[in-house]
Amino acid sequence: MKGDQYLLLPGPTPIPERVIRAMSKPVVNHRGSEFKQLLTEVTEGVKRVYRTNQHLLIYPASGTGALEAAVVNFLSPGDKVLAVSIGVFGDRFAKIAAEFGAQVEKMDFAWGEAADPQRIKERLDQDVNREIKAILVTHNETSTGVFNDMQAISAARGDHPALLMVDAISGLAVLDLKMDEWNLDVVVSGSQKAFMIPPGLCFMAFSERALQRHKEAKMPRFYWDISSGLKYLEKGQNPYTPAVSLYYGLSEALQMMQEEGLDNIIERHRGYRDMVRTSVRAMGLKLLARDENASHALTAVVAPEEIGANKIRKYMLDQFNIVLAGGQQSLDNVIFRIGHLGYVRELDLLAALAALEITLQKLGWDVQLGAGVSKAQEFLLNKAKKGE
Repeated sequence: MKGDQYLLLPGPTPIPERVIRAMSKPVVNHRGSEFKQLLTEVTEGVKRVYRTNQHLLIYPASGTGALEAAVVNFLSPGDKVLAVSIGVFGDRFAKIAAEFGAQVEKMDFAWGEAADPQRIKERLDQDVNREIKAILVTHNETSTGVFNDMQAISAARGDHPALLMVDAISGLAVLDLKMDEWNLDVVVSGSQKAFMIPPGLCFMAFSERALQRHKEAKMPRFYWDISSGLKYLEKGQNPYTPAVSLYYGLSEALQMMQEEGLDNIIERHRGYRDMVRTSVRAMGLKLLARDENASHALTAVVAPEEIGANKIRKYMLDQFNIVLAGGQQSLDNVIFRIGHLGYVRELDLLAALAALEITLQKLGWDVQLGAGVSKAQEFLLNKAKKGE
C-alpha cells in the first residue's frame, strides 16, 4: 500500500492540515471590512518574514508573476541591467527583463557554483558613468541547489546607485534574508515554498528608493502597477479580485511560522540540508553543490551515470509514491533533487532516504542498505542530545 504521496519538491510543497482547513472558510466580499482586516494582517505578517518595514504588495500569481512585476515597475526600456545567473531561474529573470526592452548584460557562473561577489564588484567599479540601473540576482537557485550570499553581494554593490532586485521565491524563510539591514531594494517571493500554501500568491517588497525609481520608470504595466496596488492597499483592498481562500491559508501559515519562530525555521531547514547531504554521501553518491553554498531548500544529487536520474525518480514514484524533482535543461537525467522546504518533517526525509537506498540497490548501484539511513539517524540523535 503506497498511502499518501511524499511530495519532496522545491515547490509546490506539502500543505499542513491547519492550512487546508483555513482555506475551506466561506469566501467573503473582497471589498468589505472582513477582507480588509485579513489583508492588513497578512501583509504585516509577510513583512516580518522579510524583516522589512518597507512597502509590500501581494499579487494573485506565481513567483514568475512577481519577477515580471519587479521588472516592469522599476525599469524603463533601454535601461542597462546586470543579470547575475547561476541557473535556470537566474536566466529567467534576465529573459523577462530583456523581453520588456532592457539592455541585459549576463554574468553567468557555472551551474553548481554560487555567484562571486568580487566579480560583481569589479564590474560595477568599471561602470564609472553609473549606466547600470539594476542588478538581478537569485537568492536560492532551485535548479542547482545553490544559494547566493545576498549580504555579500549587497556589500559588493557599495555606493553604486543600481537597484538590487532579488528573486527570493524559494529562499525566503529557508535561508536568512534581512531586507532592510542588507539594503535590498526589491525582493520577490512565492506562496508555494516555505509559506506552505498552494501556488497562487506572490509577494513583492520594495524600498522607498525603488518607489522613487518607479515614478520615473516607463515600462508598460497595468495588472502589476504598484501605484495602483499601494492606492488600494490604503483602503484595505487589492486593485483586482484576490484569491481570497489563499489569503485564509496564508494567515494560518503565518501563525504557524510565528509559533515556530523565524530563526528556528531557518535552523530547521539548515538541519534538513545537512542530514540529507550526510546521508547521500554515505550512499556513495556525489552532490552538485559545495557545502558552503548548498541550499537549505533542496539537495541536488548527481545520479550514477550508468543508471541516470530519471530512472531513479521513476522507481521512487512507482514503488514508494515519493516525488523527487529532476534536473533541468543540461542537467536533465544528470541530477535528481530532494526538496526539503516548508512543511516537511524529519520522518518524511528518513523514509525517502531509506527508499532511495532500496531504489539504488535495485537498479544496480553498490550500496549497503542502512549506510545512508544510519547517518541520518545519527544526525538526528546528536541533534536531540544537543537539545536536552
